[in-house]
Amino acid sequence: MVLFGRKKYTLVKVKKKDIPAGLWSKCPECEAPAYQKELLNNFNVCPKCGFHLPLIAHRRIELLIDKGTFRERDIGILSSDPLKFKGPKTYQEKLKNDQKKTGMNDAVVTGTGMLNGKPIVIVVTDSRFIMGSMGSVVGEKITRAVEYATENRLPIVIVSGSGGGARMYEGVFSLMQMAKTCAALAKHHKAGLLHISVLTNPTMAGVMASFAGIGDVIIAEPKALIGFTGPRVIEQTIRQKLPEGFQKSEFMLAHGLIDMIVERKDMKKVLDQIIEYSEHQPATSRS
Repeated sequence: MVLFGRKKYTLVKVKKKDIPAGLWSKCPECEAPAYQKELLNNFNVCPKCGFHLPLIAHRRIELLIDKGTFRERDIGILSSDPLKFKGPKTYQEKLKNDQKKTGMNDAVVTGTGMLNGKPIVIVVTDSRFIMGSMGSVVGEKITRAVEYATENRLPIVIVSGSGGGARMYEGVFSLMQMAKTCAALAKHHKAGLLHISVLTNPTMAGVMASFAGIGDVIIAEPKALIGFTGPRVIEQTIRQKLPEGFQKSEFMLAHGLIDMIVERKDMKKVLDQIIEYSEHQPATSRS
């Protein structure tokens, strides 16, 4: 006899349906889950808090350059291993792994294209490749791009996303790229030409201390981490609590390090306006 007249039920174990990998991401800022397709349609910006997640170099070029006009330059340059660096992984192993993962030869893409019909030179670093760090190849490609812009009297837009700074695997060869890229940009500036630096999350260390920090106009995406050394290291060094939002775009704008903060969806329009304005200014006003 069933107690209280109820039927007995047998529990059946239901097999959990597997959810395909790669469909969802978690925002590093607000930790809200985001559907990958929704992120893609929203320029890889969190729909909940507006945090700008990393964007691969070629996707960023698609957003900024008119369709069908981009021509990549200096594609075949490859990094050597001057120090024969060895660690948990050798430098050569890291290069090969990231080349396979990203389909890129190194951490930067350079080329020419049209931005709303205006010819420009564009440079974009990619944080997937050894954190977008600057080694000899990155420095050489940026320098060549700047020299091409100077010779052809074109504005240059450099989009930086480097948490790695100068690449330690190349030692002083990497540090030399800071001076080399700045020297090329100094000649570009002396020629009265426009350099727009776009800072994304994160832009740090040797990259920020060189070409990324010397634009005629410096723009940052919202909430991007910008600086030389990270806030955790600074706090440990000076043994003081840092201000709220220290080294984020908003803090840097308030303290005069950058000129404006622009959302990714508006970046092409703002770059177009700046280039349009500069074209109507006498060259001597920018030199």
